[in-house]
Amino acid sequence: MGLGPVMLDIDGPTLTAEARRSLTHPRTGGVILFTRNFENVAQLSELTAEIHALRDPHLLIAVDHEGGRVQRFRDGFTRLPPAAALGRVYDRDRDQGLQLAERAGWLMAAELRAVGVDFSFAPVLDLAHGLSGVIGDRAFHRQPAAVIALAQAYVRGMRGAGMQAVGKHFPGHGGVREDSHLTLPVDAREFEEIEAHDLRPFAQLMDGTLAGIMPAHVQYSQVDPLPAGFSRFWLQTVLRERLSFSGAIFSDDLSMAGAEHVGGYAARAEAALSAGCDMLLVCNHPEGAAEMLEALETREPDPVAQVRLARMHGQGSAMGLSRLRSRPEWSAAVAVLSPLLTSSSAELNV
Repeated sequence: MGLGPVMLDIDGPTLTAEARRSLTHPRTGGVILFTRNFENVAQLSELTAEIHALRDPHLLIAVDHEGGRVQRFRDGFTRLPPAAALGRVYDRDRDQGLQLAERAGWLMAAELRAVGVDFSFAPVLDLAHGLSGVIGDRAFHRQPAAVIALAQAYVRGMRGAGMQAVGKHFPGHGGVREDSHLTLPVDAREFEEIEAHDLRPFAQLMDGTLAGIMPAHVQYSQVDPLPAGFSRFWLQTVLRERLSFSGAIFSDDLSMAGAEHVGGYAARAEAALSAGCDMLLVCNHPEGAAEMLEALETREPDPVAQVRLARMHGQGSAMGLSRLRSRPEWSAAVAVLSPLLTSSSAELNV
């Protein structure tokens, strides 16, 4: 059985009978974990091992674990700085900023891989325009060249730890004030302006650096009436054809308000897949997930999408955090990144 096109969440720290049924559905391909799924390191390791044992090839296990205010697992994991802290160092000392970005990417990925998580939805490639509160200090920098350099270093670190990278939120979420969790943001800029600024980090990392892309639930009104994640122009014409991206495309959460105008969950699934998404995320809405799985039962699997998704499996075994902490690379990464956590959150947040 190949990987299906739906990534679901689960209710708590263990697998219920209902969760097992959903995860063994042929159209399921992955699980996204949240803080509610984490009690401690040992429990999380058991949970990921149990999820992986359900299927062959095993389901993808993902999480949003960027650092700063977006870090799902805390106790027992190293507290990670927000991306903006790395950008601040980069402004003072470019080489040091890049070294720290690589260490941060490695540390984030190494700790997650140690407990069996395949990948984090990272890095954020949005520009820090100073508009978006939901992006804020999750962005590396305002300048595209700085974001490109820092993201390349960060991804080198991730890949060194056996994890593939997913750049988000294509083609850029930083130019709008609204939060797509709550409404559909509208970016009224012309394509040429977006291409000259926000699109540049994505375009520069199309050399195999990124294995995945997550489009934004943002409507770029001067370009296409549909949000990027439902737009063939953005996903096919721009991403696949002009930028020659050959990796996996993950929808942003289809239960967010930014996706509601497309219709019900079955309609959202059809629209996102038709536009070019390979995997659909549906979170915090079990009824919507069930509707989506049922609607996709008769849809033939896409073998090309399955190959793209299979590349997202983590590399190397889950060694456990205790063994990881005994390695000098771990101690060195923690030592150099810890000072960044003393930065004022008021200074870092936009």
